Amino acid sequence: MAHDLFTLGIPVGEKLVRTFAVYTFLLVGLRLAGKRELGQLNPFDLVVLLLLSNTLQNAIIGEDNSLAGGIVGATTLLIMNWLVVRYLYTHPTVARWLEGDADVLIRDGAVLERRLQRELITKEELEAAARRQGLEGLQHVETCRLEVGGALTFVQKLPTDDEVRHRAVLARLDALASAHADLHARMASLEARLVGPPTGPPAQR
Repeated sequence: MAHDLFTLGIPVGEKLVRTFAVYTFLLVGLRLAGKRELGQLNPFDLVVLLLLSNTLQNAIIGEDNSLAGGIVGATTLLIMNWLVVRYLYTHPTVARWLEGDADVLIRDGAVLERRLQRELITKEELEAAARRQGLEGLQHVETCRLEVGGALTFVQKLPTDDEVRHRAVLARLDALASAHADLHARMASLEARLVGPPTGPPAQR
């Protein structure tokens, strides 16, 4: 049992090369696939990522199913990722090339159809993302950005001066209508009290 746990099925050097190759492939592949793959997943994207993870897992471990082999591979991935993150932090130009720039999908309330087509995002998916952030629809969005991490960020439209005045007038009209209805109900109640209950015909002997 101990032999199966701690004896590597493949040489350490081959394990390191496999891990490095898979990590590099994923960096380049996700960059070419676009930011959608990172944040805006539909069921088809999810299936592809699940199959991809299973396929690349086999590429990393090879014929090695030992515990030590898994620890070596995981440690290599963590160290490589730490080194890459530190390097990109100190080299923003390389980070910008690798991660890309944020993409504006809605500007000044207008949906940029070409940008949606380039990122393979439909208007229905964009509207669903807006609703998840508390907006009723795209008509209430001033700006939408697809960030480098794949997240969609929305900026809500601010009401214009005319819209503010219009809402204030409607609120006043609603208040006047409510006050009028309340006054009408009070006058009807007062009139009923003044008239008093109806008197019937005198009783006959």
